[in-house]
Amino acid sequence: MPATNTLTLHPGKVTLAELRRIHAAPLPLRLDPVARAGMQAAHTTVQRIVDEDLVVYGINTGFGKLASTKIAHERLAELQRNLVLSHSVGTGDALPDAVVRLILATKAISLARGHSGIRPEIAEALLALANANVLPVIPAKGSVGASGDLAPLAHLACVLIGEGQAKLNDKIVSGKDAMAAVGLEPFVLGPKEGLALLNGTQASTALALAGLFGAEDVFAAALVAGCLSLEAIKGSVKPFDARIHEARGQVGQIAVAAVVRALLDGSAIDPSHPHCGRVQDPYSIRCVPQVMGACLDNLQHAARVLTIEANAASDNPLVFSNGDVISGGNFHAEPVAFVADIIALAVAEIGAISERRLSLLLDPGLSGLPAFLILESGVNSGFMIAQVTAAALAAENQCLANPSSVTSLPTSANQEDHVSMATYGARRLADMVRNTAVVVGIEAMAAAQGMEFDRSLKSSPLIEAQFAAIRERVAYLEQDRFLAPDIESMREWAQQSTWPAPLLHCLPSHA
Repeated sequence: MPATNTLTLHPGKVTLAELRRIHAAPLPLRLDPVARAGMQAAHTTVQRIVDEDLVVYGINTGFGKLASTKIAHERLAELQRNLVLSHSVGTGDALPDAVVRLILATKAISLARGHSGIRPEIAEALLALANANVLPVIPAKGSVGASGDLAPLAHLACVLIGEGQAKLNDKIVSGKDAMAAVGLEPFVLGPKEGLALLNGTQASTALALAGLFGAEDVFAAALVAGCLSLEAIKGSVKPFDARIHEARGQVGQIAVAAVVRALLDGSAIDPSHPHCGRVQDPYSIRCVPQVMGACLDNLQHAARVLTIEANAASDNPLVFSNGDVISGGNFHAEPVAFVADIIALAVAEIGAISERRLSLLLDPGLSGLPAFLILESGVNSGFMIAQVTAAALAAENQCLANPSSVTSLPTSANQEDHVSMATYGARRLADMVRNTAVVVGIEAMAAAQGMEFDRSLKSSPLIEAQFAAIRERVAYLEQDRFLAPDIESMREWAQQSTWPAPLLHCLPSHA
């Protein structure tokens, strides 16, 4: 790739938009050269401790319950290697490539803060792997989110020492071959280097970031689908009047109402029925700003926390510029666990209100449209069972949205007696986002069908463009057909990241 495409990572200042770029596709990464001096200074401090035979946790002691066990100087390299190997106990499917790219990048960012005591070459090697798209195979399960994401990060560290596995050109190769592919020899880890690689919240943070980016996409899709549904039933735009939302003052609610007004600006449908007799639309239409605005507020909060965490020094102990090495608990992923639960709630609610609008569309008594959005219903079932699928997925998300952060099982013989469960909390977001994308995709497809029954008037330019994009994917349902491919195509529509400008401007990673 041309050098102009290279993204320079400034540790402590990496933005959410930059993290989204890393997740979206491979691109060349490099650390701000200024960070090298801080890493080298911290490494020198660690080396001084070893040379002076001082006893400091993580440098020349055992770990966890074995923290009081001093390790002889000549066995320190063995200690670090054994630490990495003994912690490589993950299980389950490998994490997706996009998540692994984020883990490599955020681990390098964390190490480059200059508090970890590692050689700069180790942080640079992580980016070398990412840049060559040589991605460690990291099993998805096995972390409780404190002391950091030990098992996932151990599988990453294995590759750096020539062990474990990596994916190279869609083939699984050994860690040694992976290092050779980027022109590096496997590292012999020095004091604290193995621990610095393993301690940290980068796996849970990367998974939560991926969940956040997916939540943003389905949030945008759901607002488009909601506008399509409103137009299909000839609903009222009065509930989106700015004065209503300013009277309450909730920031997300105000923003969502403004987005809906912008999306519907220029529609000929709403002015066409000022005296239709409908006093109020159901909540799933009328309360879109209130519900989706609350979701947006939560996504904004999650974005703030995750941006901080992606830039954080989260291993233990930490090395400071005056030579102090202090043990603490920055590896505890409770902030990530909480916002993963918040994202889960938002994703579940986005799908829940979308499913209710879908149900509304199919009910002729409420929508004024043909039953199940099909002519000759009875012979044809139309969207009847597609709504069953949506209901099943919305219900599944309600179960998955139960908080993970309140569960904790002690580990390491009760030394690590409270854990965050952030990694599972963040990992389940991918399933939830996909479920909601299906629900929202079905709603949008059904709403487009509903609009087809009266095309005498057109909606706004932005909504008509989305209607046309849907029709490029799925045809009007004239009679029953094999719908599964249409639903899959609409799921892809709901998980795209290209949306009208008013939508993008309200999303955390695009703002």
